[in-house]
Amino acid sequence: MSRRIEHSSTYSFPVEQVHAGLTTEQYWRDRIAEVGGPGAKLDEVTTGPGTISVSMTQSIPADHLPSIVAKVRSGDLVITRTETWNALDGGRASGAFTARVTGAPAEISGSQTLTSEGSGTKVQVTGKAEVKIPLIGGKIEGAIGDEVLRLIDKEQEFTQRWLGA
Repeated sequence: MSRRIEHSSTYSFPVEQVHAGLTTEQYWRDRIAEVGGPGAKLDEVTTGPGTISVSMTQSIPADHLPSIVAKVRSGDLVITRTETWNALDGGRASGAFTARVTGAPAEISGSQTLTSEGSGTKVQVTGKAEVKIPLIGGKIEGAIGDEVLRLIDKEQEFTQRWLGA
């Protein structure tokens, strides 16, 4: 079983400006520095004409983990993430994301779309959290899903400020 993740963000900037920001290496360097958490780092950034692929490593300190997670895995969680954005085409761009917990059967994956909405931009994220641990996997998926949504909110707030700077 997996937990579905859905999130929608809106930006007060035109889709071309938001896409240009999301496909700039400096945006990712600034974002990981501000909201990446302790020891966060960009592992790889590959850009092309209007595209980007980013790999990063982040960790969640053990004392910040939900109790259900701490019961089955001790220590900090190290998470490797990837995120991609494709070229803007007709006011729309698509992308994908993954997050894997090192040393644990937990994965988050999904897709994201960037579309024009009035004079602003909407980013829609759809994915799933899957933890392959018998009996308690569903509870952990719920905890992970909640944490992912909080992280996306922080990243969205950062992006709004970064674009307006």
